[in-house]
Amino acid sequence: MLYYERKLKRKGCSLIIGVDEVGRGPLAGPVAAAAVSLKTVRFKNRIDDSKKLSSSQREHAFGEIINKSVFGIGIINESVIDRLNIQVATRMAMEQAIAGLIDKLEPKHRRHIHIIVDGNIKLDIGLPFTNIIKGDSKSKSIACASILAKVIRDRIMSLYDKIYPQYGFLRHKGYPTKEHRMALKKFGPSLIHRTSFRPLRKDSSRASQKCRP
Repeated sequence: MLYYERKLKRKGCSLIIGVDEVGRGPLAGPVAAAAVSLKTVRFKNRIDDSKKLSSSQREHAFGEIINKSVFGIGIINESVIDRLNIQVATRMAMEQAIAGLIDKLEPKHRRHIHIIVDGNIKLDIGLPFTNIIKGDSKSKSIACASILAKVIRDRIMSLYDKIYPQYGFLRHKGYPTKEHRMALKKFGPSLIHRTSFRPLRKDSSRASQKCRP
């Protein structure tokens, strides 16, 4: 999973940043992104596309990644997603994560940067970047970013589960499962639901008393 990192190093890039996002498909909650620059490529825990790991594996890898990298996190909430659209919000989360990482660097280390991005989202950051389809399965830097983004977003949704227990966010994290759809039919959307998404457009009344915590 180091082909792209090694290729860029040979081209003279001294700082390689992997970027990935989580949460484009859910009906509720934020979209999250992470940017990661590895200090080492040696890990005790399994590093892979976060979707291929169990929750326990991701949590163990999470702790190791934050100790062996410089990283940034981007979180864009559901109100921005509804106002702009998920594509724009995802790009914003990625750019926020990259900016957060770069802010942690000393000025002398902010040169010869190249960013590798999972998927095909085009960034507007004034830095060279490469899109890699299924990058979270091909690049260790992107895989680490996918794990950070997934764990952080899952933790956010677990907190929302305590506020809105009727929706079952702890189990499905806002994705459109049967359980989630049935809860929406019964309770209507909550304040964190994305009412611009097709299944929710017909019922966008966020002020309903039963939707409140």
